[in-house]
Amino acid sequence: MKAIGVFDSGIGGLTVVKELARQLPYEDIVYLGDTARVPYGTKSESTIVRFTLENILFLLRQDVKFIVIACNTASSIALELVKKYFQIPIIGVIKPGAKQAVRVTRNKRVGVIGTAATIRTGAYESQIRRLDPSIKVISCACPLFVPLVEEGQRSQKIIFDAASQYLKPLKKARVDTLILGCTHYPLLKPVIKKVMGGNIVLVDSALQVASEVRAALAAGGMLNVKRPLKSVKRIFNVTDEPKAFLALAERFLGYTVNKVKKVEYV
Repeated sequence: MKAIGVFDSGIGGLTVVKELARQLPYEDIVYLGDTARVPYGTKSESTIVRFTLENILFLLRQDVKFIVIACNTASSIALELVKKYFQIPIIGVIKPGAKQAVRVTRNKRVGVIGTAATIRTGAYESQIRRLDPSIKVISCACPLFVPLVEEGQRSQKIIFDAASQYLKPLKKARVDTLILGCTHYPLLKPVIKKVMGGNIVLVDSALQVASEVRAALAAGGMLNVKRPLKSVKRIFNVTDEPKAFLALAERFLGYTVNKVKKVEYV
């Protein structure tokens, strides 16, 4: 039975895996975390495209039927290009997040936070303006957030200080909706909400991505609607030592991952 393939530059894509598993409980999922080369946000565009192609080719060798690029940086830079080279359906996280932000904003002021590479592309702004040109978009890069999450940083003061500095322009602009433009950022929701204030609406693309995957699989006659849950597989692969991944996976998924395979494909 063919699985849904998901990849991210590190472990942040597990937020998407969690939502896919919730909305599509009968689907097998194969996850690839490119933990040896995280973060992508500091890399050149040509490097990000190469990494994305390599990740897709790995997932295709696992005989997947659908691929989710659960990385905002790869989605913003490589998605449209790589879709030209593969027949398999591929979805990113930018468009679903932009749609949700347009739906929920009340004052038409939307903030976007992400890696330097994601912010540099202006991908979210482009998508939002296509949907509603009247919305004002304010974007800020938050380069320390990914390493803080990846390293399992639990010091609230360090995270709070970084968030306070990064989010200052968004508070000043009075945004009422904030797109978490990196799949790592949902783990920082409590701190981000504290800095931005209780009325802020945080948009995490995972829910909308899972909904769109479900709709696409159903439309293509590929959706698994019933099977014994004990036969459903969740397969996790990383490109570096699994120890750090195992330690953090529970924070993302809400349950313990017992088996992770280290793979070498480049």
